[in-house]
Amino acid sequence: MKKIVFYKQPDQMDCGPTCLRMIAKYYGKNISLQKLRDISGINREGVSLLGISEAAEKIGFRTSAARLYLKELAETDLPVILHWDQNHFVVLYKIKNNRYYIADPAKALITYTESEFTKHWLYGLKDEKSEGISLILEPTPDFYQQEGDTSNGLNLSYLLIYLYRYKSLVIQLFIGLGVGSLLQLILPFLTQSVVDVGINTRNLNFIYVILIAQTMLFVGRISVEFIRSWILLHISTRINISILTDFLIKLMKLPISYFDTKMTGDIMQRMTDQKRIESFLTGSTLSVIFSVFNLIVFSFVLVYYNTGIFLIFITSTVLYSLWVILFLKRRRNLDFKRFDLSAKNQSAVVQLIGGMQEIKLNNCEQQKRWEWEHLQAGLFRFNIKSLKLGQYQQAGAFFINEGKNILITFLVAKSVIDGHLTFGAMMAVQYIMGQLNSPIEQMLTFIQQLQDAKISLERLNDIREMDDEEPIEKTFIKQLPADKSLSLQNISFTYPGAGNDPVLSDVSLDIPAGKTTAIVGMSGSGKTTILKLILRFYEPQKGEIKIGGGYLAQVSFRYWRGLCGVVMQDGFIFSDTIARNIAVGDDYPDMSRLKQAVHIANIHDFIENLPLGLNTKIGAEGNGVSQGQRQRILIARAVYKNPEYILFDEATNSLDSQNEKIIMQNLEEFFKGRTVVVVAHRLSTVIHADNIVVLEKGRIIEQGTHSELTRSNGVYFNLVKNQLQLGN
Repeated sequence: MKKIVFYKQPDQMDCGPTCLRMIAKYYGKNISLQKLRDISGINREGVSLLGISEAAEKIGFRTSAARLYLKELAETDLPVILHWDQNHFVVLYKIKNNRYYIADPAKALITYTESEFTKHWLYGLKDEKSEGISLILEPTPDFYQQEGDTSNGLNLSYLLIYLYRYKSLVIQLFIGLGVGSLLQLILPFLTQSVVDVGINTRNLNFIYVILIAQTMLFVGRISVEFIRSWILLHISTRINISILTDFLIKLMKLPISYFDTKMTGDIMQRMTDQKRIESFLTGSTLSVIFSVFNLIVFSFVLVYYNTGIFLIFITSTVLYSLWVILFLKRRRNLDFKRFDLSAKNQSAVVQLIGGMQEIKLNNCEQQKRWEWEHLQAGLFRFNIKSLKLGQYQQAGAFFINEGKNILITFLVAKSVIDGHLTFGAMMAVQYIMGQLNSPIEQMLTFIQQLQDAKISLERLNDIREMDDEEPIEKTFIKQLPADKSLSLQNISFTYPGAGNDPVLSDVSLDIPAGKTTAIVGMSGSGKTTILKLILRFYEPQKGEIKIGGGYLAQVSFRYWRGLCGVVMQDGFIFSDTIARNIAVGDDYPDMSRLKQAVHIANIHDFIENLPLGLNTKIGAEGNGVSQGQRQRILIARAVYKNPEYILFDEATNSLDSQNEKIIMQNLEEFFKGRTVVVVAHRLSTVIHADNIVVLEKGRIIEQGTHSELTRSNGVYFNLVKNQLQLGN
């Protein structure tokens, strides 16, 4: 049985990392406190629950922060980290007889009564409706494989860790399957007794007894099967959620650039692969163990009745297995084709639904429907190939299996006629053959599902083997230097893809701290790419981006983006309330900051006219918003973060002139003291910038203030002369 190992916190603010260290040790992994301090983002105020959660996920835990009632806590898998006295963290590692066993890193291992425990943990009035904050941690396979493993690739042993987590339920399942197998073992002997004793001696009372016994066995088997089904449902559901959660955790750790090169359907289809793995773990793997058990037991019983029949059975089983294995390679090739077609089909359906407005506006309903039908035709052709392969395999397997059954029936009948077997023994042998056929079929199904699971693992390895955006072995800075100016030095960048032209070529640009820098130029000149490089969507192929005297590449991705307020051209609106769309990431928005953001984005009139105000749901499943309203919500989102750096990419191009004027006036005050980079075509958004940079084909060709550039009569002048009506 696992035991908690107590560690005492060396400093006052080390309670969070120390709690995580104790839980990691509980699951068999020794991690230094300093490492946990670094990855949990500890500061003078200590570490937040979010910091502990992020650190736990980095070392391989799956976490869930929750407000729980006392009753719910008792049903939670222990150990968990609790928020204690509203200013401390402790580990709850056991609950027994209404006593709560706590590892308090500031004190020791302490046992509390229920009333004492609730005083420290629950919020509010300490009644049944009071809740406490908990961080639930479950080790993922990464937790066990991370240290000392140079490869992040998955294998089948990796998957068995999911089953190990629910070992007590698996043991119960094994007991149920074992009892069911033993009950089945008794049935052939009862069948023989009915015929050889009951019928031959004309003893009706004996037959009644045997039939009652058989009925009880059937009831017992059904009961065991029902219980086994409930346990299996519980295990499979939890494992499926665990596998999907781990997949999403890994997906969210990947660089943003990963999602620029993957189709939606491709990622969704990989999530479908998780279901195949879960089915393999909870269905085939567990069932095949008892199939083998049944095979061995009933083989011995068959040998007891007739050795010759057993040899025929073994020979046909080997032929049957070889025939099925012969088709595995072709099944594998077809499975990869199925994946590609299914991924394209999913992408097409998402595109059809999401793009219905454009489809109807451009009268291309028939064309798009034909494209979808072409995909369905491809799927149909694939299904024909798959069906033909299945029929070939099934025909051969059926011929071998049924030929064996016919031969054995003949031999058994002949043995009865020759007096070597009784009629009851013949019926028992037939029953045994039925029980032996089932395990063979299950084992061969297992082989096929094992192949499917391996294929799914190979596809998941495409994601699992990718480096995280912030690899745990690499240390990132979480504090900026005093000089917060940005400097792009000889930056060159080309988007992935053979033959692509450079988007930026030897670009050098200084972005002073606390000033506004505007970037203008024709479409495709590289303006948005500069923003994406600053936001670290990508790393430049050549050159460096510096912040003060240091390198931006050394700064934590999450920390850096937390300092940036961003409005991109394709900013996303979530299916949620306006308040939560503005205060993204905050469960409970700060109302003063929310009101300020709404005011600066000049969206209060729109919100006030809605029945539910800030609580109105918008997005794909809510109220529709215009492009201008959408942009103002995105501006409000950037303002709400109260960032040190502001990066706008055509943030006002969908606004009318009146709204744009008001918002730019509001932003002018908000920009003071902040480093601002604005990409825009409209003169009104760049005219007051401290420095205007003109890009052309990935190179800086002009820069200066608005007045300097207009006097030079160059490219900038030509870009804006129609707006200013210059040169007429």
